[in-house]
Amino acid sequence: MKRTLKTLALLLVWPLAGCSHAPTFNILGSFFPSWLICLVIGICLAWLASWLLTRFKLEKLIAWPVLTYPSMAAFFSFLLWLIFFS
Repeated sequence: MKRTLKTLALLLVWPLAGCSHAPTFNILGSFFPSWLICLVIGICLAWLASWLLTRFKLEKLIAWPVLTYPSMAAFFSFLLWLIFFS
């Protein structure tokens, strides 16, 4: 019974372990989550990569552009998150 109570208390407190700091930015008095900023910058970088591929006529090498460009946006977003927030 005592062990069950300890386990139950641990399971109730465990989700609160990650609540020490909210990764947000104060932009003009409004708080934005940092993942949102990384996502917007990642989409802009994917657009820039698309523009560069088109400019140098390399977009023909991409077999599935419908999957490639969202994957590039996700890659850039995750990379920015790891660089600045890990």
